[in-house]
Amino acid sequence: MTIELTEAGLLLLAMLFGFLGLGVWIGFALMLTGFCGIVVLPLLFPAFNAFPVEKVVGTAVWQAMASWTLAALPLFIWMGEILFRTKLSEDMFRGLAPWVQRLPGRLMHVNVIGCGIFAAVSGSSAATCATIGKMSLPALQARGYHKPMAIGSLAGSGTLGLLIPPSIIMIVYGVAA
Repeated sequence: MTIELTEAGLLLLAMLFGFLGLGVWIGFALMLTGFCGIVVLPLLFPAFNAFPVEKVVGTAVWQAMASWTLAALPLFIWMGEILFRTKLSEDMFRGLAPWVQRLPGRLMHVNVIGCGIFAAVSGSSAATCATIGKMSLPALQARGYHKPMAIGSLAGSGTLGLLIPPSIIMIVYGVAA
């Protein structure tokens, strides 16, 4: 049995490298290798016929879709939209501006701090960039800041949403782990 398992593992590994060598995208190569493992291995190795693959796959798909923890994902994005529509984000931007008055770059720092605060609240980098960008880019352009510099500041500081808990990525990772 262990020799068959080793042979099956080597065969699947060879299939994966074969698909990757043919230029198939990584995700599709993994999917095709898994499909071959489910369909082809029971034909080649009779010991695998006793395993009810269809029941396990069905259960795994159901458990992945029925997770209440993942309900937080659309709620974070909705919260960012509510903050944008109620103008609370603009008040936050105006409230942070006096704190960085003496620093070079002034409003660029407000952009970074605002993104950090909003990322900590929303947990989403996309929602952070969309919400803070809607209000900070026009404000920065009106004050004469270079547009590529303002967009770079927003793009760089928008990624703070991935690092500050409760980020969407951390929630998905926590559910998976």
